[in-house]
Amino acid sequence: MSVFPAASSPATPPAASPTQADLLAFVRRIAADDELIASLPLDPEGRTWVRLDGPGGSEAWLIGWPPGTGTGWHDHAESVGAFMTASGELKENSLTARLPADGWKALELADGVDRERRLPAGQGRAFGRHHVHEVLNESPDRHAVSVHAYHPPLPLIRRYSRSGRMLRLEQVERPEDWQ
Repeated sequence: MSVFPAASSPATPPAASPTQADLLAFVRRIAADDELIASLPLDPEGRTWVRLDGPGGSEAWLIGWPPGTGTGWHDHAESVGAFMTASGELKENSLTARLPADGWKALELADGVDRERRLPAGQGRAFGRHHVHEVLNESPDRHAVSVHAYHPPLPLIRRYSRSGRMLRLEQVERPEDWQ
């Protein structure tokens, strides 16, 4: 798919890496661009996406979510990020506990670490490094569209399976796996 330009500001690069707040402001601005949101091709079977030019060298994506789709449990390694629902509604399940970065295959989670957020159009959030979550479109009949940004650009994504309190590392994906 093609790369869409980001809503731009002056061509001067920022003095520092974008913060979570910068990324959240970016995804909010892009999610409000009705023409861009409407231009995303939607597939009834699977998620669709296009890469965007994010602020300060960040990686950004416009993602279409058919009814009943989701990401599964994952994290974004050392990247901070933000996402905003542009249309429809998404649900985010997340963990409040910070997991060890390496050296484990299965962890038993403590009680009380689960959080759930409903994110209708115009709602989003920022998150820090090692944020473990899953994002879902639980609608039975409506697509959702969202905007995501990460800095630094995603070095990898770790995918997990979850059964009750057990979280298992299943796969590590690198950028070359997404091409």
